[in-house]
Amino acid sequence: MSRLDWNREGRIWPHREASDFVVSGRGRWHVQRMGEGPPLLLLHGTGASVHSWRDVLPLLAQTHAVTAIDLPRHAFTTGHDAYAMSLPAMAREVAGLLDTLGLEPAAIVGHSAGAAIALQLALAHGFNGPVVGLSAALRPFPGPLAQIYPAIAKALFVNPLVPRLFAGSIDWAGGAERFLWRSTRSRIDAAGFECYRTLFKNAEHAGGGLAMMANWDLPSLRVRMHEAANPVLLVHGAKDPAIPLAWARDAAGWLPNARLDVLPGLGHLAHEEAPEKAAALIAAFLAEQG
Repeated sequence: MSRLDWNREGRIWPHREASDFVVSGRGRWHVQRMGEGPPLLLLHGTGASVHSWRDVLPLLAQTHAVTAIDLPRHAFTTGHDAYAMSLPAMAREVAGLLDTLGLEPAAIVGHSAGAAIALQLALAHGFNGPVVGLSAALRPFPGPLAQIYPAIAKALFVNPLVPRLFAGSIDWAGGAERFLWRSTRSRIDAAGFECYRTLFKNAEHAGGGLAMMANWDLPSLRVRMHEAANPVLLVHGAKDPAIPLAWARDAAGWLPNARLDVLPGLGHLAHEEAPEKAAALIAAFLAEQG
């Protein structure tokens, strides 16, 4: 499978001037850094990249030293195998990168699955600062779906043709724009859409997303969520089809120190649709936490 090329596909990536590549563990990580102040870590969700923070990043960088990373096997981060894609393993890889960077985040902001990684860093790696979860993927699928969904993803992943077929099918299914709308109910700008289109059409990136889904284990996180003493803000788009608002309410109830803010009219990519609103909520919450 052909990897994304930073000097080819990467030419359209937002804030390219803020990018760097860091070797840590088995991976070569794509990292973007901007601003000065208390250190803030941004973790994107499954199938995305640092581009999803393109408008939030400079706003948060007005008061913080912000670091955004491409997760293992996503976009321009390379070198990890399938064994690095479970929730505990991915948190361990991120913790190793933070050690390499000499970075101790004052707070972590995670979108979707990135919020689960943030809580895993709290539970397994001693992170005790505030966590902001945007459209946080924290609730396991109910009933039998908890077993069926990962099993389907794993079955797809182990067939080496599937990532290539999945990536090639985007245009056959009506285009990346339609795919993104059906999945998220979010309307985003042209710059963000072109990045998603580039990612969706790349088999290596698609394989990383499938590997992440196949190895994800939210039930194990669920049973420990009551142990997370971190202050948590959950920000959720009311129209999110990927993670229903009711699931966000459940997750907020399982965390001992959490609150939920709802953004009316927005979908799963609410922070890309309304970056000023998202950044303002994050900044206000972090100010409250001192």
